[in-house]
Amino acid sequence: MKWPVALIFCLTPSFAQTAPTLALPPAATQTAEDAESLGSYALPVGPWKDNGIETWPVEGEVIQTAWRIRDDKQTTLALLAPLRDQLKAEDFDILYQCETDACGGFDFLYATDVLPEPEMHVDLGDFRFLSARRSRGAVNEYVSLLVSRSSDSGYLQMTRVGAEVSAPIMQAEIEPEAIEKAVQSTGTLTQRLDAAGSVVLDDLRFDTGSVALGPGKFQSLADLAAYLKANPDRRIALVGHTDAEGSLDANIALSRRRAQSVRQHLISDYGANPSQLSADGVGYLSPRATNMTQEGRTENRRVEAMITSTQ
Repeated sequence: MKWPVALIFCLTPSFAQTAPTLALPPAATQTAEDAESLGSYALPVGPWKDNGIETWPVEGEVIQTAWRIRDDKQTTLALLAPLRDQLKAEDFDILYQCETDACGGFDFLYATDVLPEPEMHVDLGDFRFLSARRSRGAVNEYVSLLVSRSSDSGYLQMTRVGAEVSAPIMQAEIEPEAIEKAVQSTGTLTQRLDAAGSVVLDDLRFDTGSVALGPGKFQSLADLAAYLKANPDRRIALVGHTDAEGSLDANIALSRRRAQSVRQHLISDYGANPSQLSADGVGYLSPRATNMTQEGRTENRRVEAMITSTQ
């Protein structure tokens, strides 16, 4: 059997009612599975160095499964981040995680167990790895995730080691909002921008009714300017937002001026190319927090950077 859009890791019968379900996007299709009822697995818990990688020898039922996600826009971070968050929510501790060169590149992949092509494709220049453990009393369960991609698809390999699976696989789909939320909370600003298509410039703050940023340097603007310089084919729209104080027309005008202020800072203070930047505002029409509290209103007064073109 195969379960096209979900992963589930089940414990012994006493824990079966709380078995975690890790959901994949609807475009996922299982491509391979290899299972041993009692086997061993060298779980990577460190990068390649000094002619080897640090591993833990773990034993139990070993199930390796691969999926292909037909989506040419998802980055490896966008694929991994929501699964990592789901593991944490199910009481797994992250033992190790890395990306491409930090893992050890080809040497890392050569030293660990990867299902063969074409079922599991790995781009040597773009992959991420994660290992995790969950302990409940004397019962340990281990999971490793390897994600990579090709020009038109993402690929995921899951290795699960633990007590024999005693419950049926369940099917679930991850909502796009969960991917966006997970990606927005991890990685550098430019990684989040590439993964989600937009990012909030969180270190910018505006007082009610004000368009001034104030003196000083802003890391988000420095990062964004460097991103634009490294990607001259990209176009970014700066979108201003306000809290709900005042009329809609006045707030749209205010949010547009805030975005224009940020654009001017990027050009004059950070050397950004004016042709790569536009600015507009939507007032209070897209809040990200409640306007009923001071903290929420502060969160809503913001500027986002959104990729509008890659040509």
